[in-house]
Amino acid sequence: MFDGHNGAAAAVYAKERLLANVLGCVPAHLTRDEWLAALPRALVAGFVKTDKDFQTRAHSSGTTVTLVIIDGSVVTAASVGDSRCVLEAEGLIYYLSADHRFDASGEEVGRVTECGGEVGRLNIVGGAEIGPLRCWPGGLCLSRSIGDQDVGEFIIPVPFVKQIKLSSTGGRLIISSDGVWDALTAEMAFSCARGLPPDAAADQIVKVQPLNHSFLSIQPEILSLYRSSGFKRIKG
Repeated sequence: MFDGHNGAAAAVYAKERLLANVLGCVPAHLTRDEWLAALPRALVAGFVKTDKDFQTRAHSSGTTVTLVIIDGSVVTAASVGDSRCVLEAEGLIYYLSADHRFDASGEEVGRVTECGGEVGRLNIVGGAEIGPLRCWPGGLCLSRSIGDQDVGEFIIPVPFVKQIKLSSTGGRLIISSDGVWDALTAEMAFSCARGLPPDAAADQIVKVQPLNHSFLSIQPEILSLYRSSGFKRIKG
């Protein structure tokens, strides 16, 4: 999932290069268990390389990224920004991503301010503050992304990485941009999608959310489902 801002260049570039960069950071000739153990570190290195390479193109656009790699029963997710990945398995909901919004993370606010950055809301005439917390200069409300060269070194591409092994019952996975999660909880999204094939489930999630500004940022491929019959992928 790539949700770009300030233009599409970063999202397009990451879509085309990120996976190859991640796989290129995995050492050769590993066993499957060794490959899975090496994957989280390779994801971090691949995100950083993709960001570094994109910076040489002198574009100011940026993008959230949520990348999920499934190998058998093992799900590994890496994310920057606020495009969320949520898993439902055995009746429980697991968040496989972190929201890298300043409003959602005091830790990220502390990281930026300790490095010399400024985090605050937009000031309007009269001194009132409005909107979400943002990093200045630049005014980005995300603390991690790929791209965003104009914001400087405070916005980093280091992803949150989570690896989980599914049981034999399998699970269902939803990956979506913030347009869905600003309007629906994970419980609501899974509930309205239950029993539907991937494409129909994605359409249903779009239909049930309130018609507000979030509607505009929904991505069409927002739902991926996985079942445990050989862990066959049935992505829509």
